[in-house]
Amino acid sequence: MKKKIDFRHAIAMNLRGVRELHRVQKSYFPLLTVKCIFEAVSPYITVFFSAQVLKELAGLRREEVLWNWVIAGTICICVLAIINAFLKQRHETLLNDLWGRKEILFIHKMFSLDFSELDKQENHDLRAQIKQNENWASWGLMRSQRAYERFVTGMIGMISGITLTVTLFTSPVPKTAGRLVILNNPIFILIFAAVMVGISVFSGKLSGIAQKSWSNYADFATLGNRLFWHFGFIGLDKKRSVDIRMNDQQGLVAAYWDGNSVFGVDGPLGKMFMGKMGIYSSMGVCMTVLITGFVYVFTCLKAWAGAFDVGSVTQYVGAATAMIANIFAFTELISLMETNTSYLDKTFEFLDIPNAMYQGSLTTEKRSDRNYEIEFKDVSFKYPGSDVWSLRHVNMKFKVGQRLAIVGENGSGKTTFIKLLCRLYDPQEGQILLNGIDIRKYKYDDYMDIFSIVFQDFQLLCQPIGANVAGNADYDRDRAYKALVDAGFGERLESLEKGLDTMIYKDLSDDGIDVSGGEAQKIAIARALYKDAPFIILDEPTAALDPIAEAEIYSKFDDISGDKTAIYISHRLSSCKFCDEIAVFGEGQVIQKGTHEKLLEDHDGKYYELWNAQAQYYVEEV
Repeated sequence: MKKKIDFRHAIAMNLRGVRELHRVQKSYFPLLTVKCIFEAVSPYITVFFSAQVLKELAGLRREEVLWNWVIAGTICICVLAIINAFLKQRHETLLNDLWGRKEILFIHKMFSLDFSELDKQENHDLRAQIKQNENWASWGLMRSQRAYERFVTGMIGMISGITLTVTLFTSPVPKTAGRLVILNNPIFILIFAAVMVGISVFSGKLSGIAQKSWSNYADFATLGNRLFWHFGFIGLDKKRSVDIRMNDQQGLVAAYWDGNSVFGVDGPLGKMFMGKMGIYSSMGVCMTVLITGFVYVFTCLKAWAGAFDVGSVTQYVGAATAMIANIFAFTELISLMETNTSYLDKTFEFLDIPNAMYQGSLTTEKRSDRNYEIEFKDVSFKYPGSDVWSLRHVNMKFKVGQRLAIVGENGSGKTTFIKLLCRLYDPQEGQILLNGIDIRKYKYDDYMDIFSIVFQDFQLLCQPIGANVAGNADYDRDRAYKALVDAGFGERLESLEKGLDTMIYKDLSDDGIDVSGGEAQKIAIARALYKDAPFIILDEPTAALDPIAEAEIYSKFDDISGDKTAIYISHRLSSCKFCDEIAVFGEGQVIQKGTHEKLLEDHDGKYYELWNAQAQYYVEEV
């Protein structure tokens, strides 16, 4: 992240960051703008009224006028304090909300990505990097929010400061002031103003250099943050507790606690603060103090010479000091935006990942007779970035109502076949046809609706059982209940006090329940039944069970799937004996097809070899 950043690009990226945040929280930036205006103006209001009171005390000392200024000043300052307090509280509430809502941008992106892009490890790594940048120093979108806040505050502050200090330079010193009349010289005034602004800008630049040092330590900070989040909370991970205890891993974890000094005094970030970053930051602050001293001298000399009274000194010094601080912050803001741009580039690289999958326009016909036919026509596929064909010249046809088994050893292409069937990927060669039409020509969502799938690594949400089955908080309760009963979960469901409203797991509810692996599989199968799609696919969801138990579940599922097309994927052959057709995969190709009995007749075939190798596990069924 040390590349030279074009300033126009920096502005564009930070402005886009503000726009993206505004999309998810419409109220925040209007309120922030108002808050910045009041915060920027408030110091000058205080300075103004204090100056008027001092002027009157140093001059005519009129009691009535003094009371008027005191009362007016008190009222204004109190009202501003109340408004600022309200805006601050409201701002903190909306800012916390914005931090959470920011994640909506990434969630929507993940939901809308083509699966082929979502499945790429480099995209997950990119998202993880963005998250780490946010965690260790809020770099990325939320720094755009901070940049916007500083910009508005700085601009309003500088405009207010100029308004209150312009007369500092225009008020003439009397000609009787001797050598101090040089303070009236336009050239002297221009030089002093230029020096004041120049030193303020220079000090801001110094602080900006320190700001940019953050990027040099991004890798250290990211690693330290990962170590902290992983090992700092590992003791709370219930799934790891047995391994840690039984294998005496506490010492290994403690070594990271003691050795992770990235954020410590002796770590790289601590050395950075004490080194270059600390030096430049200190120099920047010292320069602002120096120019403040110049302002004091210039203002006091003009007051001494008779250009204005003592009360005005308070106004000019206060206003000029605040203006210098705003110029300093504004200049520092430029460096902050440039530094943040490198992180925003990563953010928008992720948010701008294109979807390349062709989106068809044909509607998938919802046939009451469920008369669908799927055909793989010389299909070949390899995963992005791989030179190895996962599927090669696959030809297969099956109709609704059939029971099809896809079997083979691990890595033979079974799950890849299903991913192509469901159009999670498109093949590089060949076609997949639905009723004679290339599936790429159908609307994607419509095509997905004809499949219900239970994957091997299925996931349930920490939500009520009924909502898990339906995939929605608003669902048909009778239909969900029937699906659970058909899947074999009815007895357990009846034992639950809240029934369908029982929360699964305890992550979000103290009265949630833990379900066993077998119960979770039944809920997942019920989810597939609830969808009532014409094609149901079981992709080894029972792989963790013993062969006999798996065969029993598959057999029961065959009974409840009715007239649907059922596709069973397994590397265990006993589970699929009842199927109308069995396709044997090997090295990405269909090497055998037929019924169980027919395939066993070929003693030289792969199916016969696999059957005999596995027979010892399910001899009860032979």
